[in-house]
Amino acid sequence: MVKRDIGNLAAASLGQITRAVKCRLKQIQYRRDLIDGCLAATGLIMDG
Repeated sequence: MVKRDIGNLAAASLGQITRAVKCRLKQIQYRRDLIDGCLAATGLIMDG
């Protein structure tokens, strides 16, 4: 999701790319399903 969105960005500077990545990651941090899916894909076991 982040990779696709940032890959389609026609940024004029590194700062613009940095801001776009931070914004997208901030949106993702509240999507528990995405976070859980990423962790599950690693095959690691979470204690908790």
